[in-house]
Amino acid sequence: MPESAPAIVIATLLNPEGPTGVQSHFNAFSRHLRAKGKSTVLVTPYDAPLALVYPTFAVRRILDRLSGTASTWWYRHWHEFFLAWALKRTLTQLPHSVVYAQCPLSARAALKVRQAGQPVVLVVHFNRSQADEWCEKGRIKQDGPLARGIRAMESQVLPSLDGIVYVSRYMKGELESRTEALRGVNNAVIPNFCSAPSPCATPKTTDIVNVGTLEPRKNQAFLLQALARAHGKGHRYRLTLVGDGPDRTGLERLARELGIEDSVDFMGAQPQAADLMRSARLYAHAATIENLPLALIEAMACGLPIVAAATGGIPDLIDDGRNGEFWGLDDPGAAGDQLIRLLGDPRTLKSLGDAAKKRFDEEFETSRVAARLESFIRECARTRMERLH
Repeated sequence: MPESAPAIVIATLLNPEGPTGVQSHFNAFSRHLRAKGKSTVLVTPYDAPLALVYPTFAVRRILDRLSGTASTWWYRHWHEFFLAWALKRTLTQLPHSVVYAQCPLSARAALKVRQAGQPVVLVVHFNRSQADEWCEKGRIKQDGPLARGIRAMESQVLPSLDGIVYVSRYMKGELESRTEALRGVNNAVIPNFCSAPSPCATPKTTDIVNVGTLEPRKNQAFLLQALARAHGKGHRYRLTLVGDGPDRTGLERLARELGIEDSVDFMGAQPQAADLMRSARLYAHAATIENLPLALIEAMACGLPIVAAATGGIPDLIDDGRNGEFWGLDDPGAAGDQLIRLLGDPRTLKSLGDAAKKRFDEEFETSRVAARLESFIRECARTRMERLH
């Protein structure tokens, strides 16, 4: 890459470090760029003056107790405001740069403050709309003014971008069917990615593992019910739940009610979830909607067979019967029977796991995918610069 290649400025509302797939994505991409000697800068709202950031963000704790809608509005407004503040300074210092935004608000902030016409490229991490994600958390109403406003903002901002990265074919189809103007935006389907874990012999201390925020959309209650079905038939498997969230108390209560509390380990958020994955025999996923979950890619990297619902972008990852299996989310009893069949068949587990690892190596490993992502971002930058000049 010539020295004149623009710096890639990664813009996000999130903290630099954390458990989400978004944070894993931009950190993995940053590491790839730095390892190749490329110029990259991560910009967050916390790069604005902290003497203003922290008191402003603290107000949300009060709003949380009063109104989910007000709290959500406050979060979105002020995170975008401080991100724009920090981005303006960075983009002034780096006129020869391209912004890689991690959400529509980050993209809008970049469009507002870009200097010298820097290109802005968005990666679509969200499911359907960020409005739907807030609704699923119970923070805002599906037909409320804030949800309508978020959807309208997305429909306005996304077509004005210089490029869009879809991590799944599902979200490309979803957004383009909703906003026809997006079909004219330079875009590419480039999946999430991660690095393969270091090879090591890990003892199998659990049967089933699941990694994700404990929230309604992730639907871990279904896993508990399926496990209870297996236990009721005399198969006492162990389930490890990695992650934390608002549903934890309810899930712990459900495990007690089902009589399986001694077989479920609530591990909370873990910085090295892959280590816990490798200690399992099977990865089980029960989310009701997903874009392209990084947890499943990490499970494939560990050579784990996967069972999941064929929802959202998950069919981009799993070929049913080859590197994993699909299951329905409407019948926990049938799911329990499926667990019994799979966990009782070591040859099938090994075959599925080997195929999962092979597909990961070919399609989702960082060195393969991150280079494609970088190339697309730089292509979008060249296209915009040519148009401006």
